[in-house]
Amino acid sequence: MKIFPRDTTICFLSFFLLSFFYSFEGFGQSPLKSRPPRYGALSVTDGQLTDSRGKPVALHGVSLGWHNWWPRFYNTDALKHLHKSWKCHVIRAAIGIEPQGALLTHRAKADSCLNTVIASAIQNGYYVIVDWHSHQRHLEEAREFFSEISRQYGHYPHIIYEIFNEPTDDSWSEVKSYAEEIIRTIRTHDPDNLILVGSPHWDQDIHLVADDPITGPEAENILYTVHFYAATHGEFLRERVRYALGKSLPLFVSECAGMEASGDGPINYEEWNAWEQFMYDHQLSWVVWSIADKDETCSMLTPSASSEGPWDESVLKPWGKFVKTRLQQGGKPVLRSKEGR
Repeated sequence: MKIFPRDTTICFLSFFLLSFFYSFEGFGQSPLKSRPPRYGALSVTDGQLTDSRGKPVALHGVSLGWHNWWPRFYNTDALKHLHKSWKCHVIRAAIGIEPQGALLTHRAKADSCLNTVIASAIQNGYYVIVDWHSHQRHLEEAREFFSEISRQYGHYPHIIYEIFNEPTDDSWSEVKSYAEEIIRTIRTHDPDNLILVGSPHWDQDIHLVADDPITGPEAENILYTVHFYAATHGEFLRERVRYALGKSLPLFVSECAGMEASGDGPINYEEWNAWEQFMYDHQLSWVVWSIADKDETCSMLTPSASSEGPWDESVLKPWGKFVKTRLQQGGKPVLRSKEGR
C-alpha cells in the first residue's frame, strides 16, 4: 500500500491548525466559515430523507478510500474538485479502524485526515459522512470518537455519522445494542444530525432490521445502510430492500459499486443500471466506492493521478469515468419508469 509522506504531513498540519481554532469555541467564536449545504439541515420524515423544508431528497456522492492506505486524497483541493466538478452532494470519509496504520493504533493520523474532510465540507457547502470504517464492534473506542466529533462539529448541518461501516459476524441484536449506545453518545452533543446504522453481514441483512428496528428516542433522524456491489448483489438484495421499504424503514446506500463484492472483476453495467433505477424510484441516497488508486476495478484513479486533482480522462479508470458522468448528470438513471412501491 502506498504511503505519501508529503500528504500525510499536510494532514497533520491541518489537524494542529484546526485544534488551535477549536480552542476558541468556548469563547463563542466559530472556528470555520460555514457555507450552508445544498439542502440545509437534513432529517427523516415518515421513512424518507427530507431537506430543511420537509421535501424528500436523495444525496449522491463518492467515498474516499481507507484513510490509512490512501491519505493522499484527503486534502482540500481534491475534495473541492469532487464537489465542484464531479457534483458530489456528499463525500464519505472512510476512517479505517482495525488495519495497520488505522485509528486504533494511529489515532492522530485518523483525526487529522478526518478534520481536513470535515473542514472542507463546512467551508464549501457539502455533506460529509464520518464513517467508522470497521468490520467489528469497538464500543468504547467508538463512543470516545463520536463523542469528540459530535462535540466539535455537531452544530454544523453538514455532518452525517456512519457509526458502523459493515458488521460481518455480529447478529442484529448485537449491532442494535451497539448502535443505541453510540446514538445516545452522539445525541448528548448533537440532537438532530443524521446517523447511519449498519446491518449484519456487510449491510446485507436489512430484512432482519425491518422486523426489529430501533425504537424510542434513539430512532429519531436515523437511517439504516445497505451496501451492494452490482456484480454480486442483485435481485435478491433488492427484494430485501423492498421488504424493508414496505415497512417504512428509512434507508441510505452508503457504499455501492458495479463490480464484484471483492471490489474487482468486470463492471456489470446491466445490474448497476437496475440498481440505479431502483434507487431513483425509491429516492434512495447513494455513495459510490472509491477514490483510491489501488490496482482493482472499483478504485477510480490510476497511480499517476495527482493527489490534489483536477483529474482528466487520462488518469480516470473506467469506473471513475462512469461515476463522474453519472454524478454530473444528477444521478438520474438512463431509463426512468416509476417502480411500484
